[in-house]
Amino acid sequence: MNAVLSSLKQAAIDWRLVVMGLVLAVIAVTFNILSGGLFLGPENLYNIAQQTAVVGIVATVVVLVIVARHIDLSVGSVMGFVGVLIATLMYTGGWHWISASLAGLAAAIAVSFYQGALSAKLGVPSFVVTLGGLMSFRGAAFLVADGKTQPVNDAFFQRLGGGFDGAIGVAASWLLALLVCVAVVLATWSRRRAQAAYQVPNNPLWLDVALTLVPIALVLAFVATMNAYQIPAKDAPQGVPIPVLIWGGVALLLSFIVKRTRFGRYIFAMGGNPEAAALVGIPVKRVTLMLFVLLGVLVTVAAIVSIARLNAGTNSLGTGMELYVIAAAVIGGTALTGGSGSIMGSVLGALIMQCIDSGMLLLDVSIGVRYVVIGQVLIVAVVFDVLYRRLTGETV
Repeated sequence: MNAVLSSLKQAAIDWRLVVMGLVLAVIAVTFNILSGGLFLGPENLYNIAQQTAVVGIVATVVVLVIVARHIDLSVGSVMGFVGVLIATLMYTGGWHWISASLAGLAAAIAVSFYQGALSAKLGVPSFVVTLGGLMSFRGAAFLVADGKTQPVNDAFFQRLGGGFDGAIGVAASWLLALLVCVAVVLATWSRRRAQAAYQVPNNPLWLDVALTLVPIALVLAFVATMNAYQIPAKDAPQGVPIPVLIWGGVALLLSFIVKRTRFGRYIFAMGGNPEAAALVGIPVKRVTLMLFVLLGVLVTVAAIVSIARLNAGTNSLGTGMELYVIAAAVIGGTALTGGSGSIMGSVLGALIMQCIDSGMLLLDVSIGVRYVVIGQVLIVAVVFDVLYRRLTGETV
């Protein structure tokens, strides 16, 4: 028993993520009991997966923004502006969805560059800049479409938002699950081999096998659940929704950037100590600008998924989303003081937020109570973060 505890203590396990995973499981089981088994049904879980994707896409990059000691309160308004712009170009302007999306991307990058430059070059606090953007770009969304809803009718574009034809089917879902499982096994084997080559002690084999089987089991369970859901009007199950694939691709890309690129290391160095980062030669201003541009790119991706799911661009698109993405980042362990955070944490944080919201909606809880609960969940997450850092001795 002592040997097992010692191995777990020495293993490179993020126990904060473990706790968040357990919290998510408790929330799911609790709502499932209260809803009479509806919460963990395939239809509800399919809807939760789709609905979480938009917040999850933006939350992954907001983690990096907060890690670098910045904040963006305008992400919801910018997403609304970009989404309405794309929908207007498609419906009123008759543009193809690709050219309309590129125009929306250009607008989002221009907005992000403008806000990032004010913070990076002039030193204006990002809180103030993006607080102004929260109001300004909500107004811009109204001006673009003159307050009118802009329908989206392109069949392929609508698939990007999930819905009736917005999934990849059973066979493709199982093939994807197989590829992911193989990738997890190969990653573990490659890590053990590299550590042995450099004479770095490995975890006990049983522990690495366990740490490999857990994500494999989760992937297989998720795919099985998605394949179990079938829309009554269709003759085949849905499979994994396309928005979830987009979210997963974004999370993997940003994880690679964080762990394998100089840009990712610079972000964490800046968050840990901006003055020291500048003194050692890190181009703080340029990295900040690049980070805000990356935010603009992913806000555009989220806007595309959102209007494709709604089949329209509306002025209310993205309203209040800044609360959800920041909450997802904080619940996932991102320190508001900067220097600490993880992409996987944002994934769990987004799922926790959406599960709580969806569970209360399933139980017909009033919107007022839902807002109260979600706000208090954010406070609890910050309290937990403070206590966890005191317990573990983390300084950031």
